[in-house]
Amino acid sequence: MKKKALGFMLAATMTVSVFAGCGGNQNEGNTNEKENVTNSNEDTQSVSAETNENGDETLTVWCWDPTFNIYAMEQAEKIYQKDHPDFKLDIQENIYNDIETKLITAATSGDYSTLPDIFLMQDYSFHKNIANFPGIFTELTDSGIDFSQFTEGKLADSTAEGKNYGLPFDNGATIMAIRSDMVEAAGLTVDDFKDTTWSQFEELAKKVVEANGVPMIASSGGSELLMEMLQSAGASPIVDGKVHIADNEALKKTMEVYKKLVDEGIIAEYTDWDQYIASMNDGKTAGVINGCWIMSSIQAAEDQSGKWAIVNMPKLDGVDGATNYANCGGASWAVSSNCKNTELAFDFLKSTFGSSVELYDDLLPNAGAIASYIPAAQSDVYNQASDFYGGQAVYKDIVGYAGSVPAFDCGAYYSDIRSALTDAITNVVQNNADIDGEMNNAQETLEFNIEN
Repeated sequence: MKKKALGFMLAATMTVSVFAGCGGNQNEGNTNEKENVTNSNEDTQSVSAETNENGDETLTVWCWDPTFNIYAMEQAEKIYQKDHPDFKLDIQENIYNDIETKLITAATSGDYSTLPDIFLMQDYSFHKNIANFPGIFTELTDSGIDFSQFTEGKLADSTAEGKNYGLPFDNGATIMAIRSDMVEAAGLTVDDFKDTTWSQFEELAKKVVEANGVPMIASSGGSELLMEMLQSAGASPIVDGKVHIADNEALKKTMEVYKKLVDEGIIAEYTDWDQYIASMNDGKTAGVINGCWIMSSIQAAEDQSGKWAIVNMPKLDGVDGATNYANCGGASWAVSSNCKNTELAFDFLKSTFGSSVELYDDLLPNAGAIASYIPAAQSDVYNQASDFYGGQAVYKDIVGYAGSVPAFDCGAYYSDIRSALTDAITNVVQNNADIDGEMNNAQETLEFNIEN
């Protein structure tokens, strides 16, 4: 990568991403931002050295959000301690932007001694960092983890050239959550919305809009839904490592569908995240399409219990390989190159996030973390009916959705692609700009940023 592109990436890590795994809002996925990290880099280095010299079974971990990721690590520690009583974790809270900044700083300085043993990385950052800063990772391919037990679409985020660099954690499978009461008011059933194409969805949605006087689904604006639509078709804006936006027929179709649905009042766009969430909680829209983490926001409206249902998303008409499944958001655990006891780190991850249904059964009700570990869907916890979703076993269904997500690779330029496509679709929707022209502009913008 050229120096200017590297500088751009360093600057990008200092801003908060709109796209978020583990939560999907502009606070980087259920992130409780703290001003201070619990331990300094010097503490991290000394702990790692102590572990190596004294034989202590201690691993340092960087992650964020006390009620989600940190809680998950604490429970994993307890489970592993059952057979390894001397094992300890030093969990250090860092917001994700700080983690990425520290990783890149270590890589660019060539000093990896400041890194922890294990860290959590947003899935969309893996390919960028593997390509540009491979020295921060310890490869996991031969770690003993059975990666076949995780969904293909999720694994693709942290796999490069057939090598594994991350252990999948939470599930970001795309869902379509709809108000069953509003659907029924239109003389339809929830089942009518399962396994639809976008053209079929359009006709059904028109009836819901007419019957209830509100849009069918809310959108957070920008390129988020576009990317989910594109992935569901098994397509990508990157082909063989090169930008492929101009003349990308699947992408053009997603933009055409999206604009039409906005023009017809079926999709309501909200550029403010709070208003986006409020539209669901206040009954201003009849549904939403997003990563399954959006459920925690939907469920904040307790008075709507029993009035929601979960189905899969529509698929693109006339596109070979199109499916009703995509993924949005999520994170995976990585082992750093500074890990002094990789065998311990590998065994800990393999025995907990890599195989423990017990762990995932705890995380579902207590942290709201839906597993991407396929066997978890068979447990009693995942098969329990949800009163909020009308008695539907939603968590089992969602793990099933995740298993059908096509692999999707945006390479090292995910954030740049999202930004370019957001500009493109905004001009198309708000200014009636020509779709082909906007796709060409996006192509040129990305090529310029990458080359310079």
